[in-house]
Amino acid sequence: MQRQYYSLDQVADLLGLHVRTVRGYVRDGRLKATQVGRRYRVTRADLDAFTGAPAAPRPPGGAHAEASIIVQVDGVTPQAAMRLGNTVVAVAHSAGGDRGAARLRVESVYDEERAVLKVIVLGGLAEAAELLRIVDTLVEDS
Repeated sequence: MQRQYYSLDQVADLLGLHVRTVRGYVRDGRLKATQVGRRYRVTRADLDAFTGAPAAPRPPGGAHAEASIIVQVDGVTPQAAMRLGNTVVAVAHSAGGDRGAARLRVESVYDEERAVLKVIVLGGLAEAAELLRIVDTLVEDS
């Protein structure tokens, strides 16, 4: 049985993440990797264990587009930021069934000193656009 190895750049590409994020996962021990010389390699089995499912390969020669969005909401109380951030993350993980969860990554960060909430959205264009509509509605209602 032949083992399949990936560089951190390839892992980042497969998961739709920035390579620095993947390096952080390796450094934190969340993603198992083996250092070969000065470079890290991740086995297919370790990648599957990290994601909980096999990573979907890209279609050969097919165009692929993703969104990287930072939404800033000013003048937010800590309670409202927590409520809004949790709602957006929950909606992102439940949107579109398996397809939405696999193609969208969302995180929220609140800066209490500046009363600013930032929502970071990474993933498929259609899913990100739908999530932005929901964020707009939630912000307008608060």
